[in-house]
Amino acid sequence: MNIERLLQQVVDALDAMKAEDIKVLDVSELSSITDRMVIASGSSRRHVSSLAQHVVEIAKQAGCRPLGVEGEQAGEWVLVDLGDVVVHVMQPEIRDFYQLERLWSSPATGRDTGS
Repeated sequence: MNIERLLQQVVDALDAMKAEDIKVLDVSELSSITDRMVIASGSSRRHVSSLAQHVVEIAKQAGCRPLGVEGEQAGEWVLVDLGDVVVHVMQPEIRDFYQLERLWSSPATGRDTGS
């Protein structure tokens, strides 16, 4: 599947389920593991888990089987690995603590494609 199409479906799925502060990071020059990271917040453990589950369902419908899903039980930080796109859905406190946007922004370009 085309990475841009998958990325748009992921962002649309998160937006449809009322995810907060959705960010898309281009990490293609920083990582050999993935090209894009999507980071979003959910308002509660249940919301975080539901957001991630919806992303998985949408990806499967689009013919992209997730390579892995981690953290669903705890619901504080759920990672959905779609290969070229890795999705992090987090509670705001966890997101503030780990600051993935800052960690994965390129020091050379400062690239954060936003959303």
